Amino acid sequence: MKIVVCVKQVPDTKGGVKFNPDGTLDRGAMLTIMNPDDKAGLEAALRLKDQYGAEVTVVTMGLPKAEEVLREAMAMGADKGILVTDRVLGGADTWATSQTLAGAIRNLEYDLIITGRQAIDGDTAQVGPQISEHLGIPVISYAQKIQIEGDSVIVERQYDDRYHVLKAKMPCLITALAELNEPRYMTPGGIFDAYNAEITVWGRANLVDVEDSNLGLKGSPTQIAKASDKVRKGAGEKVNLDPTESVEYIIDKLKVKHVI
Repeated sequence: MKIVVCVKQVPDTKGGVKFNPDGTLDRGAMLTIMNPDDKAGLEAALRLKDQYGAEVTVVTMGLPKAEEVLREAMAMGADKGILVTDRVLGGADTWATSQTLAGAIRNLEYDLIITGRQAIDGDTAQVGPQISEHLGIPVISYAQKIQIEGDSVIVERQYDDRYHVLKAKMPCLITALAELNEPRYMTPGGIFDAYNAEITVWGRANLVDVEDSNLGLKGSPTQIAKASDKVRKGAGEKVNLDPTESVEYIIDKLKVKHVI
């Protein structure tokens, strides 16, 4: 079995977020981590590797420094890492990102593609399903449990207060929830091997069946109108009332806000 896992290097929001003048994230100036949903997807792939002897290839698109998450993935147990980086790919929205990743994945053999449900820097949950659409394969999103049965994958898909059980023939794409599992730690030996391993680097020339008009900022139909750090809230209004007056005060405020 061959599994491709898409991961993303995202800003560590604890370290603050910085923006470029055009409203895009200044990724080169921020502390970064592997996106949590993607790490859960990677762990799912590694568990399938442990169980079935699968080969796990991890793909990321980003700045050259994004190779850090590939080495982290390899230190956890992934077999190969592929970095897709090129100036023409910068500023991509979900459409351009999914086109880029699909173009890279077309170079690979795969039975299963696993992505995170969504990235914490965008929260769109669009890239995984868009990749499946570009590649013409089925997608099962919001996976909370994954099993393999012959040439099919069986997934428990989270849905409100219950779950669906869906079965699809491979090749198939799955988007994983952070709650899917508890990702393993890197091992000392894995870290040593990962930082001595070669990362494959691809650029625009390596993308298969992708038009220039669908890449980077120019190929992104979604444009950012405005971006800023989160606004700090003030202390709010404080009152000192007895219980009866407090109830009346709260009810009055809820009526003013049209909550009741």
